[in-house]
Amino acid sequence: MKIQDSISINVDRARVFKVFRDLENAAANISAITKIEVLAGPAQLNLGTKWRETRTMFGREATEEMWVTGYEQDASYVAEAESRGTHYRSEYRFTSEGSGTRVDLRFEGTPLTFGARMAGVIGALFAGAARKALHQDLVDLKRACEAA
Repeated sequence: MKIQDSISINVDRARVFKVFRDLENAAANISAITKIEVLAGPAQLNLGTKWRETRTMFGREATEEMWVTGYEQDASYVAEAESRGTHYRSEYRFTSEGSGTRVDLRFEGTPLTFGARMAGVIGALFAGAARKALHQDLVDLKRACEAA
């Protein structure tokens, strides 16, 4: 599964990047997140930061461990996770756009096991819901950036 999305935010790039990497306030800024627990590194995402995120997905709570594998200050970061035989990768890129910022998201899930590959066939039916959930995260973070 591969999903791409973007959003324009009417705030400078440094401020947008700061809000997006703020784990301490993620549950307040993103409506689907109910709890964040930082496991390693700072509560501001950085290379090596690892956290446990609980969110509501498809009407149920799900908890995943995630970690940062790529980081360039005010420009991009990559977060990865492995769950139920699938490797997930989310890449966020931040580009100045006049006095605002454009955020581009690339998300992909790669099955690692036979069971995950078989579930992927059924999972394709949920791609629309996943796309909608990821977009809502962007909308929520835009709101948090522009409210400050």
